Amino acid sequence: MGLLDNTTQQDYYQENNFGNYQFISLDNIISQFEIAYVGEDKIISKIKRADIAFFAQRAMQELSFDTFKSIKAQEIVVPASLQMVLPQDYVNYTKISSVDSSGIKHILYPTQLTSNPFPVKQDANNDYTFDQAGNIESSTNLIANGDFDDDTGWTITNTTGTAWTIGDYTDTISVGGTSVDYTYKNVLYGGSGVGYVEIDAPDIIEGRRYRITYDVVVASGGGQFILANHTTNQSTLNSDSTDNNVDLINETVVGTHSVEWIQGSSNTGKIKLYGDAAFNGVIDNIKVVRVGYDKDSTTWSNYKSATPTENVNDDYEDEIYWPYEGRRYGIEPSHAQANGSFYIDITAGKIHFSSNISGKTVILDYISDSLGTDEEMQVHKFAEEAMYKWIAYGILSTRANIPEYIVNRFRKERFAETRKAKLRLSNIKLEEITQILRGKSKQIKH
Repeated sequence: MGLLDNTTQQDYYQENNFGNYQFISLDNIISQFEIAYVGEDKIISKIKRADIAFFAQRAMQELSFDTFKSIKAQEIVVPASLQMVLPQDYVNYTKISSVDSSGIKHILYPTQLTSNPFPVKQDANNDYTFDQAGNIESSTNLIANGDFDDDTGWTITNTTGTAWTIGDYTDTISVGGTSVDYTYKNVLYGGSGVGYVEIDAPDIIEGRRYRITYDVVVASGGGQFILANHTTNQSTLNSDSTDNNVDLINETVVGTHSVEWIQGSSNTGKIKLYGDAAFNGVIDNIKVVRVGYDKDSTTWSNYKSATPTENVNDDYEDEIYWPYEGRRYGIEPSHAQANGSFYIDITAGKIHFSSNISGKTVILDYISDSLGTDEEMQVHKFAEEAMYKWIAYGILSTRANIPEYIVNRFRKERFAETRKAKLRLSNIKLEEITQILRGKSKQIKH
């Protein structure tokens, strides 16, 4: 039966799966491989379908990188943060470009003169600082004086009694069975009253997700310690579901804690911490970072805030693209471009752009491995035979007691079919080559 016998032309043109006939599914590849290569008196006498599926997926991955037409594209408008999150199925980029008002792409080039290293937090003596777990702290804190070296920046409001104090706190601890007084230097501690402390945080913006990390040094009283990110109404503080209040701690737990929230509207630009009469604890080392944006270093911050040499906004159709024509004697040729630059932070999974790209439309052309979704697991018919040879070689090369000459035979056949698939998929047309050559110095007749 023909492949199209059950599909009418009307069915094809009224659906959205156009051009699907040029592809064959990975499941069909596996089934047809079983028919052709597996069985009695065949090259592979017996094998599980799961094993074939493994080598088929590996073949798809390898062929996707440099043989298949697996390039995808994603378009965004670069935000003020100058960052773009890498796509979920991203493996590597092929091209990153900005788009002008005429829809013309301008290639962005990777910067080789900067990076985004891990920002180490240092004290006044430039010595490293460490958290309670002994790990080096990152310096990217959105609030100042989170370690309470003094009361600078913090505003204390006590509505009843004494709710909060910044300073030294003395607690009685047991050492070898003996009770001794121990003083915690420069901490925030609660008393028997109700009140709040707040500090300016201009980078805290409505609608964004943030993470607060803090150390509970002493929590003898339990009670409530609340981050009020939305409301100032103290009557609602005992509920973490009303007006987006967040209970940071309501139990006696000593250690490092971390809570995330989405910033509300009322307290934008501030961090406000409430405590009730029952909370009699000690807090230290408060750090607030934007989730996903806590890895910017001083190096990259300085780079993106500077005005680069390529900070030009000319469109493609301008008469003179270079505004400093005739004045670029001595410029490094690799930097002689006005499009902009980028840096990919693989660890954070983000692309950082130079400042002249802010607000522009950027297109990321990238490759995947064709295994992201079931719909993507399709093989072009030009590369079908290459898939069979890849699977066969993968199976035979990992089996015992297979003669070496058979393994070498399929290695050569795999190479030959891959080369043939590349040539077929390159889609070279004589007319297109001729069109390009007509623009050269030697005239091409037609």
